[in-house]
Amino acid sequence: MNGCRPSRSVKIYVEGGGDTNNLKSECRRAFSKIFESAGLATRMPRIVACGSRGAAYDDFCTALRVMSAGDMVLLLVDSEGPVDVSNNGKPWSHLKARDNWDHPPGATEDHVHLMVQCMENWFLADRQALSDFYGQHFKNHSLPANPNIEQIEKSRVLDGLEKSTRDTQKGEYGKGKHSFKILEKIDVQKIMGASPWAKRFFDELLKP
Repeated sequence: MNGCRPSRSVKIYVEGGGDTNNLKSECRRAFSKIFESAGLATRMPRIVACGSRGAAYDDFCTALRVMSAGDMVLLLVDSEGPVDVSNNGKPWSHLKARDNWDHPPGATEDHVHLMVQCMENWFLADRQALSDFYGQHFKNHSLPANPNIEQIEKSRVLDGLEKSTRDTQKGEYGKGKHSFKILEKIDVQKIMGASPWAKRFFDELLKP
């Protein structure tokens, strides 16, 4: 899966990392880990943890305007809801309908990618990793059972994570407390197998 693309540097503007440098560092480390696992160790993208979803969009638009020829900037944000089948492969249409975000000049559909419906949906692709992270008293049966992880509402995912982890030694799932520590342990092949939108994202990164 490794390849050589010396002429193109890729920078990804990611939603996440909150407002603290420590959490932004955890965000960058976690995405670096799964990019390495995906086969990108020799041509790692640069990850920019932007904090809020809106900040990620604004930072991406700015970067798109000033990027050098041959470089690539990508935006990775939660879809925050189901993506209508009519918008398959058309993330800008989803973002316009949901957030009224304009499609910036120069951007193509390949520039924007969605975590459907949020990053935590990816965790459901690898329940063994969740169980290994939380250990004793983790309740797998409290997680949503639907194998189509993109169909599971964000609120049900977060509720399931809280209930399944409440009695563990690490304590109840918390977005800042546990999210990026879990992300770096999730099997990226399982994410791609369970989430077509995630596969679309990694396929873009892995293009020769």
